[in-house]
Amino acid sequence: MADSKSGDTEVAHRSSDPSEKRGGWITLPFMLVTLLGMSITSFGWGMNLIVFLIEEFHIKNIAAAQISNVVNGVVNMLPVVAAILADSFFGNIPVISTSTFISLAGTSLLTLITSLNYLMPRPCETGSILCQSPSKLQLGILYVALALVIIGSAGTRFTLAAAGANQYKKPKEQGRFFNWFFLALYIGAITGTTAIVYTQDNASWKLGFGLCAVANLISFIVFIAGVRFYKHDKPLGSPYTSLIRVLVAATIKRKAVISSSSKDEDYHQYGLEKEAKTSTTMPSKSFRFLNRAALKTKEDLNQSGDSSNNMWRLCSVQEVEDFKAILRLVPLWAAVMFLSTPVAVQMSMTVLQALVMDRELSPHFEVSAGSLQVIVLVFGCVFIMLNNWIIYPMYQKLIGKPLTPLQQVGIGHVFTILSMAISAVVEAKRLKTVEDGGHPMSVLWLVPALVMVGIGEAFHFPANVAVFYGEFPESLKNTATSLTSVVIGISFYLSTAVIDVIQRTTSWLPNDINHGRVDNVYWVVVIGGVLNLGYFLVCSWFYKYRNLKDDDHEQVPKDVTT
Repeated sequence: MADSKSGDTEVAHRSSDPSEKRGGWITLPFMLVTLLGMSITSFGWGMNLIVFLIEEFHIKNIAAAQISNVVNGVVNMLPVVAAILADSFFGNIPVISTSTFISLAGTSLLTLITSLNYLMPRPCETGSILCQSPSKLQLGILYVALALVIIGSAGTRFTLAAAGANQYKKPKEQGRFFNWFFLALYIGAITGTTAIVYTQDNASWKLGFGLCAVANLISFIVFIAGVRFYKHDKPLGSPYTSLIRVLVAATIKRKAVISSSSKDEDYHQYGLEKEAKTSTTMPSKSFRFLNRAALKTKEDLNQSGDSSNNMWRLCSVQEVEDFKAILRLVPLWAAVMFLSTPVAVQMSMTVLQALVMDRELSPHFEVSAGSLQVIVLVFGCVFIMLNNWIIYPMYQKLIGKPLTPLQQVGIGHVFTILSMAISAVVEAKRLKTVEDGGHPMSVLWLVPALVMVGIGEAFHFPANVAVFYGEFPESLKNTATSLTSVVIGISFYLSTAVIDVIQRTTSWLPNDINHGRVDNVYWVVVIGGVLNLGYFLVCSWFYKYRNLKDDDHEQVPKDVTT
């Protein structure tokens, strides 16, 4: 009886544990509002940065563009650092809380800079081309503000994706969260790119940056308010150490012989992930070289017969399989990178085209060349909703099974290639019009291609995040979601390199594109896109989902977006 009572008491204690009740859909509003506010903030100060540097700080055009390029690159590369800190040391909730506060300090400082005259150079005299250059103090304070908003933005954008997905147990629910995540991201981007930028251009920079600070403050307050509902995953030390150990151990034992008759007991089963639940007892046959890291040898056993101390010579089977899981995803990650690079090239070319086209939609309204990106965001947002609520469910009803994430990514590839082909045809028509001496074509001719880009992003962005999040080891979930941002950062620099190579080797991109062949540039990226699609199809054909069970689609990530 006593044992029964104590057992009942233990069960009751476990059922009343607050941590058991945390997570789930109650956390969604907190996560989405936080993301929405941070997206408005980051796009609000970032999209108009070049104009701010030129008009308010009197920085020369090329220098302002270079500063903007550096800022954009760092914003997209730094999320990996935030992911490492979250995965290895602090967990994602503390990293997000700290990052939103750092961003708030940065936006507040930008607002202060535009509020106090002595923190900016004096305005240029009317009709004069001579303007006062900023002092070292003024530039120093500006760079501090930019550093703060960069760190804050990088620390929240994709760490928030991992934190949100961690609140759900089923991959299907995680997939639905990713769709909501990207929907909020796009809405915030559209708001920042339109409303905030319009305020900066037509009202004042003080009010524009002030609105960014308000959105940032709301994000910070809402996220902190939801802390009691979040499921907190505490990191168990650096997972990167485990990955390095596998490589080191396999190299040290490179001469060890792996027999085809090896049994479970020949391999080490427990490593740094002792508390992880796994049924893996035998390493897979792929990347067999790495299996040596888990193979027990006489040298691995110390005098007491305990192998647990030889951490750099002996790893567990699960640690080996985690390392293999990452290696299997590298080809897919490369395919995503080479998909994003042509899109970045296309965005740059679209701005150049818009500058020499008729941008007047009415006698009193002219479209800004830099604002065309809003079309991509709007249609990306619309099709994320259509995919989630109409297209994917309809496909599943008709075919009898859902689209896998990799199939969704493949569809995104196709739409992206179509968008570049449309851009090439439109540009050829525009050049023909210029040659014939006709009236400049309307900028609306660029809209169809941008719509295709937005539809493509609606397919491949959420699906890519779902693939990496679902297939990466449990200890590297933040790193998995940050890979999408890394791809954007790398593709940003690669697109610059591609344009530079084309400029050096051809006459297609003169200063006046009316005398160039931008249509040929588009056809080059179309060819690159087709080759990359073929590469992606081969990679996805051979890829086997780590977490997919053929007899149960609910185990996916296969089912994540339905």
